[in-house]
This record gives sequence, structure tokens and C-alpha cells, in this order.
Amino acid sequence: MSERPLRFGITHSGTSDQAAWTADARRAEDLGYATLLLPDTLRTPAPLPALAAAAAVTERLRVGTWVLCEPLRPPGLLAWEAATVQALSGGRFELGIGAGRPDAAADAAALGLAFGSPAERVQQLISTVGLLRERLPDTPLLVAASGPRLLRLAARLADTVALGWPPTTTIAQARERIDVVRTVSADVELATGLIAVGEAAQPWLQRMGTDARTLAEQGAVTVLVGSVAQMVERVRQVRDELGVSYFTVPVSAMTDFAPVVAELAGR
Repeated sequence: MSERPLRFGITHSGTSDQAAWTADARRAEDLGYATLLLPDTLRTPAPLPALAAAAAVTERLRVGTWVLCEPLRPPGLLAWEAATVQALSGGRFELGIGAGRPDAAADAAALGLAFGSPAERVQQLISTVGLLRERLPDTPLLVAASGPRLLRLAARLADTVALGWPPTTTIAQARERIDVVRTVSADVELATGLIAVGEAAQPWLQRMGTDARTLAEQGAVTVLVGSVAQMVERVRQVRDELGVSYFTVPVSAMTDFAPVVAELAGR
């Protein structure tokens, strides 16, 4: 397995304020982040047009979805719109996709779309990825996965596997899932999202009865706390022990995490 250089992305919830959105895109580029990423929910802006706007005000920053919910768009429509974003961004678009998320059935119903059973959604994901590979052969493709079946599928289909796991996941527990991926592909890029950087209160973690410091003390790979040097060392440890080379952080952590990006991006 070759060691990939580290890269870092910002996960954003988007905004209808054009000035704020484009300012965040420029800021992410200036701070050395590789990607600006948007989710795919009816509570957030439609990702593809928003990403095209971000690409229009930047020069190097790549833009992507983290991640599209496959059942929410007909495959042909998705391929058409993704090709447009790829063209308008000058080839800086990365398409992330998954078979669904816990609350996506409600979004599908609101859009008048069938959500399908888990098995049906997996089969449709395979079909859609095939179409995307045919029509957008040069667009990097990320597939999000958590369970063993989807992890194996993502390793087979994607350029990048976005690893989904609980906030409490330790290196040993993460390795169990990564081993599933590596049985299929030794070289696919591995990505994970950091849910908290630093010890600022995270309301949703508090609702779970925990916080970033507690998770860090338990060995969770999902949070980073401590000094810049300590965070740098932890990122290196996760890359060295697990092979994860692509990390995303929430936009709220963009500035606090920037010194880590400056130290490690591309290394």
C-alpha cells in the first residue's frame, strides 16, 4: 500500500447569503484546504449550484459533495448536473455519493420520489455509479460507507471511501472496518470526518452526554483536542496506523484547524 499525502477539507452547511458563502470559499482556499464540501439535505442549499458558485470565486480549491443521497435524483439528471459543475469549476469537482442516510426517506417523500428498501438502494447505487463512470470518467468519485457490505462495495467502486463510524470509534475499532476495505483495494483513498476540533461545546455531543475532551481521552479518532503540536501528532498517528489520508472538519473549526493544515497538507 502506497502512502498518500495528507489533504484536508471543510464540511459546510451552506448559506443563502452569497457574500458569506463566497467569503468562506475564499477563506478555505487561502488557509490551504483542499476541498469545500456540502451535504445533501432539504434543510441545506442544493449542493451542486452552491458548489458551482464557490468554484467561480476560487482558483485552486476543489469542491465536492459530502455526500449526495443517491435516491434523491434520477441518475441521468445527476450525471448531467455533475458534468456541468465539473465544467464550470474547471475540473475541480469531486462527487461524493451514498445509498442513503437515516432521515433521507422524509426528503425523498417531500420530493415525490421513491426511497426504496436498503437492498434496492444498494443496487441503484451500483447502477448510478456505473453511469457516472461512463459519463464523467475524469471526475473523482467518493462513496460513503459504514457496514461491511457497503465498505466492500465502496472499495470496489470508488476513488475514495468515506468511512462512517460512531463518535466513540477508537483506532482499534476503526481498523476493523478499514481491514474490510483493504481486502478489496490496497490503494483506495480513505477519508474520515472529524466531528470536533478543540474543546468548544458541541450541543449535539452534550445531548449524547459527552464532549470532545472525553471522547479524546477514550481514544476516539473522531475528535482532535490539545495544542497544535498534539493535533498534528494525532493526525500523523491515524494516517500511519490506519492509512487515512483525507480528513474533513466542520466549517466552525476552519480557523482553529488551519495551523494543522499548514503543517501537514501534502505531506
